[in-house]
Amino acid sequence: MHLIWEGFTDALDMIFSGEPLVFSAAWRSLWISSTAVALAMLIGLPLGTWLARAKFRGNGFIVLLFRAGMALPTVFVGMMCYAMFSRRGPLGALDLLYTPWGIVVGELLLAVPIIVGITHGAIKSLDPRIAETAWTLGAGPLRRWWTYISEARVSVLLAILTAFARCVTELGIAMIVGGNIKFRTRTLATATALETSKGEFARGIALGTLLLVIALVVTALIGWLSREDRR
Repeated sequence: MHLIWEGFTDALDMIFSGEPLVFSAAWRSLWISSTAVALAMLIGLPLGTWLARAKFRGNGFIVLLFRAGMALPTVFVGMMCYAMFSRRGPLGALDLLYTPWGIVVGELLLAVPIIVGITHGAIKSLDPRIAETAWTLGAGPLRRWWTYISEARVSVLLAILTAFARCVTELGIAMIVGGNIKFRTRTLATATALETSKGEFARGIALGTLLLVIALVVTALIGWLSREDRR
C-alpha cells in the first residue's frame, strides 16, 4: 500500500512539474488518435449511411463483417499492419513501420468498423418518413445524407467518441507498429507498460493517470450523450 501511495504522490509531482516524457507521450497519444478518428469519420459516416439506405444482395453480410470488426483485438490489427509495412510487405516502400503515421493507419483500421457499425444502426432506426420527405422536397444525395446525419447526430457523436476511446487506450498497435521509440512513437499506453516493467512505478502511474483521465472524460461524454439520446 505504501508503494502505491508513494507512486501516486511522485506521479502528481511529475504531472504538475511538466515532466517532458509524460507530456510528450500524452500529446502524441491525443494527436495520433484524433487523426485516426477524423480519417475514420470521412470513411465511416458515408459508408455506414450508404449501407443503411442501400438495398442489395450481400448488404447484411457486409454489415455483419463491420460489426465483427468492432471487437477486433488490437494485437491482431498490429500484426496485420506490421506484415503490410515491413520491408517484405506490400506497403514496405512507404516506410510507415515505427513511425507515428503507421500507428495512425493501424488505429484507423480499428476505428472505421466502430463508426460504420454504430452509424449504420442509427440511420437504420430513423423514421422512414425522413427519407421520403427529403426525396419529395427534391434534396440531392449530399443533402439527404446530411439530413440523415443531422437526425442521428447524437448516435453519430457516440460512434466518434467510442472510436476515440478505443484508439487512445489501445496498446497492441502502438507497441507492434510504433515500436515504442522514445520521443517518436511512444504513447501513453506503451509508455505506461514500459515504465512499469522497468520498475519506474511513479512514472508509470503518472502516465496511467493521464490515460485514465482522458478515458474518463470520453466515457462521461458518452454517458451524457446516451442520456440525451434516451430523452
